This record gives sequence, structure tokens and C-alpha cells, in this order.
Amino acid sequence: MAATEPRLFDIAVIGGGVNGCGIARDAAGRGLSVLLLEQGDLASGTSSASTKLIHGGLRYLEHYAFRLVRESLSEREVLLRAAPHIIRPMRFVLPHHAGLRPQWMIRLGLFLYDHLGGRKILPGTQVLDLRHDAAGHPLRPMYTHGFEYSDCQVDDARLVVLNARDAAARGADIRTRTRCIGARRAGALWQLDTDDGASAHARVLVNAAGPYVSQVLSEVIGETASRRIRLVRGSHIVVPRLYAHDRSYIFQNADGRVCFAIPYQQEFTLIGTTDEDFQGDPAEVTSTVAEEAYLCAAVSEYLQRPVEPADIVWRYSGVRPLLDDGASKAQEATRDYLLDLDAPANAPPLLSVFGGKITTYRRLAEAAMARLRHWFPGMSGDWTADATLPGGGFPWDGIATLQAALRNRYPFLTDAAAWRLVHAYGTLAPEMLGDAREAGDLGRCFGADLSEREVDWLRRTEWARSADDVLWRRSKLGLRMSAVQAQQLDEYLSTPP
Repeated sequence: MAATEPRLFDIAVIGGGVNGCGIARDAAGRGLSVLLLEQGDLASGTSSASTKLIHGGLRYLEHYAFRLVRESLSEREVLLRAAPHIIRPMRFVLPHHAGLRPQWMIRLGLFLYDHLGGRKILPGTQVLDLRHDAAGHPLRPMYTHGFEYSDCQVDDARLVVLNARDAAARGADIRTRTRCIGARRAGALWQLDTDDGASAHARVLVNAAGPYVSQVLSEVIGETASRRIRLVRGSHIVVPRLYAHDRSYIFQNADGRVCFAIPYQQEFTLIGTTDEDFQGDPAEVTSTVAEEAYLCAAVSEYLQRPVEPADIVWRYSGVRPLLDDGASKAQEATRDYLLDLDAPANAPPLLSVFGGKITTYRRLAEAAMARLRHWFPGMSGDWTADATLPGGGFPWDGIATLQAALRNRYPFLTDAAAWRLVHAYGTLAPEMLGDAREAGDLGRCFGADLSEREVDWLRRTEWARSADDVLWRRSKLGLRMSAVQAQQLDEYLSTPP
């Protein structure tokens, strides 16, 4: 784009997290021209630091968030069908703790959970005798009964990238590592300036900057936010796998919070999350020693073998930009979203996104487009509910068949490698592997099973530019690679393709 002739877009989106990429995809699929600006990598903030769940939010029922829970529950199966390679059903075991929530309350909550969202695929709640069920084996003997219900697990960062890929395939201009440094109304258009010296014009501006939404309003756009966000730090830890079965646990804590223990990347268990108010730069958020000790203690209350801080192999934190509803405790703050439309007469509109959660990103994008329909009366209607994401064009329960087909076509792949590739790329895995007949055809191996061909493909099709992009967002191979291997990957990516 020539600096002297700024390109005109229908919609410009600031923020490359799940909400920004979801809006960009939805808008591009309606025939609108879209520009997305992300200051770092896609999903480099909040959207890659979640508990990796597509869920209704069982505990939100205690706060009477019925609309949010209903919407979230209905989205589980929509997203499962759209991306069965990165989203899969998961059963959650809730052991009954006699000193905490009574059984009648849990039964009522799970009854609502089963029936609010129009469930068709996911199985309903069961009562468990933990003395005889495999889910009881890792638990302390005092936990004799429990409940089992359904939600889904997701690769959150890949969900963001796949939305960006689909948006780009539909014509969107996705610019990572491009900070918007100025946005001002100029007649009927927005004029946007970026830190690379480029400019663009847009008929509509969407501020989906997540934890930076207020900062973008004040420092980039020059306006005062009409809504307040509450920054809440959520920290997670990953430890070697704690148990053999494939179900997750949701543990009640004495402070009213809950903690998850989730099978993760085949060899590990993911434990989280915390809810702590946060002050400071979201880019510098880290877990604290106290949070890590809290998570270890929370699961050790239930498990026969205690979890110690020394067991931690990885920890991560993110800042949730929650809509500030005045709740006294961080864990009680709403997870719902609000779309704030600023549309002065004879001036281009600004839509700011406050709050939200990964599970509802698609519905949020639809709601955003509904708010903007006045400015684009000719655009097409809602379409994403029945559309698959890249690589997701196969039955929701067909991942094993897909993996077997990949192993048959590329017999040099190990079972573990084939599992990882189909869960990352789905039907696009053969496109990445190409005509390879043996492992050597994939070029250099950087460690684990990460090949030069895969790295080049990620750089070419998924905006990967650094080792962190590849090892912690496009994959989780950072769990299996050394610092030296990561440095070598960074050096490779720093050279032009």
C-alpha cells in the first residue's frame, strides 16, 4: 500500500485476539473489505492464556448469569463442528466435597447445565461412585461420590490463528507486528496511522484490543472510555501427567473458587486458574509464587499424591479484560461482553469491545456486525454458525479416522507425530507435508518432531515470525524442546525465507 495513497477499507479492527480475529472473519465473509492490525503476534496476549476450554461456565450459574451460560452452552457444539481438529469433547469429574456446596445445589446446577443450551452431541450428567470408577483412583479415599458432565477442550491460540486464516482467505488484510499509533475521524472516514509509516482509511473502526481497549481509546483515538474494564490475572501451571484416564477434574475450593486439572498434550496435566486483580502492563503479567502454591494446594486437597511447585514444567498467565460490574471479588466479575457503539451524527462509527470469553467469540462477532448493519445495509447475513474453520472439514467425531489416514499416507510418521499434526492442522496436514516420502524430505528437524517444512509452512501461511510464535502459540512444542533448540529455531526464522 503506497503511503501517498492510503487504501480504503470498510472495517478496520485493532486487536488480533480471538474477538478481533472473529470479527474480521465474520465481516470478510459478508463481503466487506477488512484490515486487522495487531501490535504483536496473533493471540500473543489473553487469547493464548486461557484454561483451554469451550465451556458454558458451570460456576457462573451461582451468579445468575443465565443468558451468558445459555449462549456459551449453545456455542459448544457449534464450535465443535466448526473445528473438530482443535476442539474435542471432554468429560469433567466433580467430586463431592461434604464441607462445601451441598449435593442438591450441584444437582440443580448440572440439571440447568444439561438443558439450557440445546445439547445434541455432548452426553449429559452422570452420578459417579468414585469408590469403583477409574476417576476415583487418583483421589483421596474421603471422596466417594461425584458427578460427571460435558464440556470441550480447545487449542485457544490455534483457534485465533484459524479465524485469521479464514478471514485472510476471504480477502482480509491481516497485519501482525503492526501497531496502530493514531486513529482520527477525517470527514466520513477514519484515518489510521501505523508504526511502520503506513496509513489507511476505514468507514468503521472496531477497537477489540482486549486488555488494552481503554488504552487504545485514550492514547490512540483520543477519547475517554464510557465503560470500565477490570483487569484480572489468571495463572496456570503445567505438570507431568497426574493420572492415566482421559477425563478432567473440577475441584471446589474452600474460598468459593474452582480449579481444573485437565489432561494436556498427552504427557501433561494443566492446572488452573487463579483470579487476582491486576495493575500494570498486561504484556508483563507473570504468575506469582503465591498463585503457584495456591494451585498446587488446591489440587492436592483432592489427590492422593500431592502436587508440589517443584513439579511445574511450565507456567503462564494472562490478563482477562472483564467488564467492571462492581463485583467485590475478581472471581465474581461478569464474563459477559458489551459492545459500545460511538456514532456521532455525520461521523464514522467506533465500536469498542469490552469483556467476553473465548467460548462466545463467534456470537460476539455476529452481535458486532448486527450493530454495524446500518452502515453496510447491503452486506450479507449471518453465516459462521454453519461454516468450518480451516482444516475442520470432517465429522466432529472423525479425528481418529483422519489420523489413521495420515499415517497411511505418510507411514514414516510416528503415532505421536500424526496425533499432533491432525490436532493442529486437521485436513490441511497433507498440504503441509506435501509430497514427502520419508522424514528426510521434510528438511531439518529442530527438535521434537518439528520439521523445517512445517516451520516454513507456518511462516508462509500463519504469520509465524519467532520461536515463541511456533513453540507456544502455533504449537506447544516448547514443552518438549530445550532452550538451545528454541534459540536455533529463532535464528532460522530471523533469516529471510
